[in-house]
Amino acid sequence: MDITLNEMLETIRMVQMENLDIRTVTMGISLKDCADADFNKMKDRIYGKITHYAGQLKSVAEQVEKEYGIPIINKRISVTPIAEILGDRSVSEAVEIAKTLDRAAKDLDVDFLGGFSALVHKGMTKADATLIEAIPEALTVTDRVCSSVSIGNTKAGINMDAVRKMGEIIKEAAEKTKEQNGIACAKLVVFCNPVEDNPFMAGAFHGAGEGEVVLNVGVSGPGVVLNALKRHPDADLGEVSEVIKKTAFKITRAGELIGRVVAKRLGVPFGIMDLSLAPTNAMNDSVAEILEEMGLERVGTHGTIAALALMNDAVKKGGAMASSYVGGLSGAFIPVSEDNGMIRGVQEGALTLSKLEAMTCVCSVGLDMIAVTGDASAETLSAIIADEAAIGMINKKTTAVRIIPVPGKKAGEMVEFGGLLGRAPIMEVNQYNSVKFIQRGGRIPAPIQALSN
Repeated sequence: MDITLNEMLETIRMVQMENLDIRTVTMGISLKDCADADFNKMKDRIYGKITHYAGQLKSVAEQVEKEYGIPIINKRISVTPIAEILGDRSVSEAVEIAKTLDRAAKDLDVDFLGGFSALVHKGMTKADATLIEAIPEALTVTDRVCSSVSIGNTKAGINMDAVRKMGEIIKEAAEKTKEQNGIACAKLVVFCNPVEDNPFMAGAFHGAGEGEVVLNVGVSGPGVVLNALKRHPDADLGEVSEVIKKTAFKITRAGELIGRVVAKRLGVPFGIMDLSLAPTNAMNDSVAEILEEMGLERVGTHGTIAALALMNDAVKKGGAMASSYVGGLSGAFIPVSEDNGMIRGVQEGALTLSKLEAMTCVCSVGLDMIAVTGDASAETLSAIIADEAAIGMINKKTTAVRIIPVPGKKAGEMVEFGGLLGRAPIMEVNQYNSVKFIQRGGRIPAPIQALSN
């Protein structure tokens, strides 16, 4: 890629003053050939393959950071959904595999490893059921392993038996880590329409259609977009869209350059650029503040969804022109605990759980890093998952739920998760229950949109 002097100077300004960073370089590794009748050999093969391919991931990424002056915040790994190679193993053996993944991540000193996952949108195999049962313990005894479960998609509908089970799993995971404010749940995502090349945690896994190994990149830049809009305080909304589009182009161009350099030095194929704007708790690095800069007094008020839709579309248009291979989720994340503007909106009563659900119709994913009262029932959590899955299924988009019922906490209290996970105000769930609806089970049929062939 040819980079001009002006682009270089502009990128330096974005890094130094506007929180531009490469949020993650994520190496996807296939573990399909690691299954073995001998369990100890299987663990050794999993550990060996991960450490073989990703052995230089952190050192190369850090070298590229220094050379180009653009921070790479996270170095991550995603692997084949473990349920696909689990076979007839027991729950305790599934937990041992999670420990093996965690050991590999720690020995390589990467931030997270995703793929303790199962895809059960149409049905559940014995291996899927075993892995799901193992999730609470696996996420309690490991530090860097992340888990995800797909419970629906547009072609298959929604597996409501799996939805019901995941509500119970989330409650159990929260209880097992109650001394850490239910932190295990922050490493667990429930998906509808998951993508196979997502570089972001906790939902990353290396899908069945992927190759042996690949490097995917997730770029970030809410601060850059925010500062660009501040330079155009009187622009109309069409001009606002153009500013965001041009800014997203610059952010993505820098990210693709870094990603391709890292992939080349590691000797692995470059996969995709995920264009998502991912906020942090750093000052002015907020998606919510971008929406407020457009003219909303506080995120969550009337007009929020329109503003978010404008921003999401402009980010995709600008980013698509700057990258050869756009993939992942691509758009804008709205994780409450990781965005100072979102936190403020909740604390001041402008942003509610219902409004967040509505916002997920037009953003990248769904309800992300939502902390709710510890007394929220498993059925209520399942119903929240079902609502999000329905939005994804009908709209043919990825939706997800990463929700934390914090044991012992009530609405209005604040909990600290630390690091990129941030802090979150406890949100209240609807007082009326959905128990009978969830207990019906079965499968919500695929919508008419599924008949597209």
